[in-house]
Amino acid sequence: MTERTQLPSPRPGRLPRPLRREQLLDATKRIVGQHGLHAVSIDRVAREAGISRPIIYEHFSDLGGLLEALLEREGARALRQLRDVMPADPPAGELVEVLLETLTGYLRAVRSDPVTWRLVLMPPEGAPEFLHERIERARAAVVAQLARLVERAGDVAAGAPRTPDPELTAQSMSALADHWARLMLTSPERFDLERILVHARWALERFSP
Repeated sequence: MTERTQLPSPRPGRLPRPLRREQLLDATKRIVGQHGLHAVSIDRVAREAGISRPIIYEHFSDLGGLLEALLEREGARALRQLRDVMPADPPAGELVEVLLETLTGYLRAVRSDPVTWRLVLMPPEGAPEFLHERIERARAAVVAQLARLVERAGDVAAGAPRTPDPELTAQSMSALADHWARLMLTSPERFDLERILVHARWALERFSP
């Protein structure tokens, strides 16, 4: 009877490198959500994650590197959420209903992860340039998609005025959606999702081409 080779168990508290990195970023994000970006320090992250300082330095060169990695991860998450709520191909149909459905998905994403969206919609002073560039690229993609939605609004009631500039209309709609999202983030009790959507329907019925 041959003996079975027993593999050594992983050392207690040792996580695979990718999981440890995510754990540290999650701990940093919790601190940001509770106290703000300015409250993050290596010591505080170590305490929050229940590990020692040297483990953090195994993954990030310094505090700046840790914060930059957090901003990069959360910016990427926000972009994925935006892509998920924007229709891949502008559907034919009632424009107001299509826009409301898209806005609802966007605001629900913001509500579900306020820390991420605060970093994106209200980036802290001194945020790295790549975050601003990523946000602007995402905004440009959203505006382009909204402009295509507006251009396909051929099913509106007969005689309804059409916008002379779909791109400018889309820019205005995007800015308004971001404004509503910021209201939800800064005053969630006062500006909840239901209140914003009721107002959005009223506004879009007058604003749409």
